[in-house]
Amino acid sequence: MREAYPDAGCALNYSTAYELLFATILSAQSTDATVNRVTTELFRKYATLEAFADADPAEFQEDIRSTGFFRNKTAHVLGAARKLLQDHGGDVPETMEELVALPGVAGKTANVVLGTYFGKPDGFVVDTHVKRVTYRIGLTTEKRPENVERDLMDLFPQSEWIFLGHALIWHGRRICVARKPRCGICPLEDVCLQRGVGTA
Repeated sequence: MREAYPDAGCALNYSTAYELLFATILSAQSTDATVNRVTTELFRKYATLEAFADADPAEFQEDIRSTGFFRNKTAHVLGAARKLLQDHGGDVPETMEELVALPGVAGKTANVVLGTYFGKPDGFVVDTHVKRVTYRIGLTTEKRPENVERDLMDLFPQSEWIFLGHALIWHGRRICVARKPRCGICPLEDVCLQRGVGTA
């Protein structure tokens, strides 16, 4: 994986911890490409955390409509902005416990922020790509994200969790795609339990 994806990293665009947090919240049931298109304008329009906290919910819904589930995401992002200001002095907390107490933040989002922004491998990011790839190559037989995460944390040293999370996502997007995996050019073909099910 390090040979195949030496530069693997987060595909979301951000410049601050709260921007990464909000982009990750917006990415639920959406694509990173869609979120990046939305946040390009969003982060210009709401240039500070205070601007997010003071945003008009109806207007914000329209700003993020294309990401889907825009009503819930509006409540989560604006609620998280207010809680960051009220409870954390405007800083994004650096612990799992504090992050999951924010509106719209569960373990996956917290792991993205902790690993990507703060460099803290507190857990393993498990999205749909990681679930698919790790099941196909036999790293887990589980389907629930929390169980997949547990298996991966048991298999790999903590120092590799951040990189592998990103690399597996890249692999799932580029090679081990859902409908027709490109097995003929897969760097993991020799260890994959389902090798040969797709073509190059």
